[in-house]
This record gives sequence, structure tokens and C-alpha cells, in this order.
Amino acid sequence: MSEQKHKELTDEIGDNHIATSYENPVRKDAFDLTDDEKVQKIKGHVHEIMETLGMDMTDDSLMGTPNRVAKMYVNEIFGGLHPDRKPKASTFENNYKYGEMLVEKNITVYSTCEHHLLPIIGRAHVAYISSGRVIGLSKMNRIVHYYAKRPQVQERLTMQIVKELQKALNTEDVACIIDAKHLCVNSRGINDIESSTVTSEFGGKFKEENVRKELLNYIKLDTKF
Repeated sequence: MSEQKHKELTDEIGDNHIATSYENPVRKDAFDLTDDEKVQKIKGHVHEIMETLGMDMTDDSLMGTPNRVAKMYVNEIFGGLHPDRKPKASTFENNYKYGEMLVEKNITVYSTCEHHLLPIIGRAHVAYISSGRVIGLSKMNRIVHYYAKRPQVQERLTMQIVKELQKALNTEDVACIIDAKHLCVNSRGINDIESSTVTSEFGGKFKEENVRKELLNYIKLDTKF
């Protein structure tokens, strides 16, 4: 592929927020370095970026910034890239035979747009209908947070949450809706501070109109899908 064609494709993907794959594009050698080794490498790159921008890196306020940013990237906002941090999705028998949908709404989403490395901030609403297994409520939040803590696109994040819960609960009857602000839209480019992005993934019974409407009524999201 020519350099010009690659640039055109990259620009197109970035502008339209199209996910290139259901899986995050991670190299096979992504975890060959330890977290400490990654911090040291990133620290040097951040220092160079800031110095290139003309910042005085001997200033007391800036001297520790490269290290803080590097630790934040590896241990916090991109910590969900490491499979060792994946939460254990323990499930239990549905002994009380609850057969209606369960909705965990307003789960806080903090993620990072993989196109500009700017924050995505919003809420996730996750629902499922038990086929014999149930999952702890906090585990649903932890799954959302795990997949959010990586360079992301919102479409992929929504799908990953649903697929993980479908696997854990052994049912297709799982849904996720995310309503989030993208700072790559709100704070740069078009500078539209009001707009937000809504994505959804409906599995199994949630594809049925009446079930989907029930879910939307629970979360009071005035959006048509």
C-alpha cells in the first residue's frame, strides 16, 4: 500500500470512528516488556514530546510530568490492555428463578479515543436475561471498566462488553448501550461541546422490539434504534 493511500485510509478511519476489528489491535509481543520497562520507555518519549513543543523540562512543575504520564498510561488508563488484569466473571446458579431482565444502568465509562488519545466520558447501561446463571453486580461494572481502559472506539467497546457477558453467562440475551462524550469532538476539531455518541449492541431476546423498548424505558434514554 502506498504512503498516500495509507494516509487516506488512516484519515478516513479516524474521521468516521470505524473500528478496524472487534479485537483491539495489539501486537503479539505487546507484553514482552514488563510494566516498569514500559514506563521507562514511555517516560523518555513524553519528555521528548514536551521538549519538542518548547517546554522547559527543568522547571519544577514539569520535571515529573513524563514519569507521571508514563505510569498513568501503563497502570491506569491503558491498564485494560493487559490480560492479567481481566476481572474474573464469577457466576452463580439462578436459584431464585428470576426470569425478567436485570439492568445495571449508569455505569461510569472513562476510556480513551484511539485516534487522538483524548478521553471518552459517559455512561454504560448493561442488561441480561438469565438462562440459569447470574453474575455479581459489581462484576458487570468491572467488565465495563476493564474494556474501557485501553485505546478504544466506542463501537468496539460496546461489542466487547456484550460478548464477554454472553460468554460468562452462557446466553445470547445480553445488551449494552453507551452514551458518551468524545473530547476529540468536544475539545478540538469541530469543538462541539454538546454532542454525545450513543452505541448499542443487542443480543438474543434484546433484538425483539418489545424487549428492547422495555430496556430503553428502564434507562430512560430517549433514543430510537
